[in-house]
Formats: sequence, structure tokens, C-alpha cells
Amino acid sequence: MARIKIIRPIVRSFEARFAREAAAHVRAGGHAVVWEAPRRAKLVVRKPAKGDDTDLGYWSMLDLGCDTYKVETSGPLAGLASLRVPKGCLDIVRARVERDSVLPGPTRAMKLDCLACGACCRDNEVVLEKADVARFVAAGRADLTKPPYTKTKDGRVLLVLRKDKRCKHLADDNKCGVYELRPWSCSAFPMGSECCLFAREEELGIVEGLATGSA
Repeated sequence: MARIKIIRPIVRSFEARFAREAAAHVRAGGHAVVWEAPRRAKLVVRKPAKGDDTDLGYWSMLDLGCDTYKVETSGPLAGLASLRVPKGCLDIVRARVERDSVLPGPTRAMKLDCLACGACCRDNEVVLEKADVARFVAAGRADLTKPPYTKTKDGRVLLVLRKDKRCKHLADDNKCGVYELRPWSCSAFPMGSECCLFAREEELGIVEGLATGSA
């Protein structure tokens, strides 16, 4: 896979009294963390496009363990999507702001090559949805839905990782052994999302904006 250019949002921090500036940053393509108190903040992004599973604003919420949001109806943030940042995730949004503090503007152009990375396929929990199982079976690969390829945890069917924490289907050249049948969560995983950047930091030690490979 060739390097693909991604335009990702820059995360900035704003006090609540600067909500108008926060809104302008978000409307220009960025993400804002608006602090109402030292231990209370909300993440503000553009309203995710309906049916767009790769919306980076939505995935920034998923990275905080949240999949619901509200659309502001009044004030400077009207029309934008927001969610209350869980208290256990305040350090996560602070880290995003610190990471992006060295970068100018509301957005960042970067180039990524998944085959040179593979970070999201390491030490990651992939849940098989019913549609994934049905697709495997229809393709004559029902074996992929059972051990040693899967395990059951809390009533969910998960892909099994190798001892080195790489996905069992991930080859040494970072190619997926079941690419055409890969689970929905793998195919929908967007390049340049907060989940992607976090995986690169954790697995490869690449901090976006500070390391070779960003552009």
C-alpha cells in the first residue's frame, strides 16, 4: 500500500469563556476540549456525518469509550457535536492537546502506510459481530469463527492474539491473512483517527508531529 495523505483534526484546549473561539476552531476542521472546570470538560467536534463509519470526530469519541453525543442547539457551539469527557479520560484529552501543541492550524496533513505500520493489529481487542461470523461462514471459512482463531470473553467472540500480541492473522510483512473477509471493526478503522495515533504511540513509539513518518 502506498502512503496515503490524511487530513486530521488538531486538538486544542479552551476555557469555557472562549467557546466562540473553540467553535471557530472546530468549524475549521479541528477538535476542541472545552473546560468548564478543572475536572469537567467536553469534547467538541463537527457533527458526524450520518452513515460515515470513518468520521474522525466520531472515532475520537470512541477512543474515550463513548458512542453517543449531543448536538448543541444554542450559543456559540450551536450545530456542533459534544460529549462530556469521562473523568477517567481527562488525562487522555490533555495528552491529545499537548501532542498537538507543536502543530499550527486547525488541521494536520500526514501520510500513512498501513503496511509499514500495522500498529492497530497489535495488542488490540477485535470483536466479531454477527455479520462478520455470517460472512466467514458464507465464504466457507467457518473455521475462522472458532478456536484457535477466536475466543469467548464476557459473551463476546474475540479474535485471538499471538504470544507477541500481534493478531493471529497478521503476517510478518504486516499483510492481513483474511483481508477480504476481515471483521467490520478492522475494515472501518480509519487512518489518522485518535485510535490510530494512540496505537502508533503505544506499539511503535511514534508521536505524530515529532517523529519521522509524518508529513
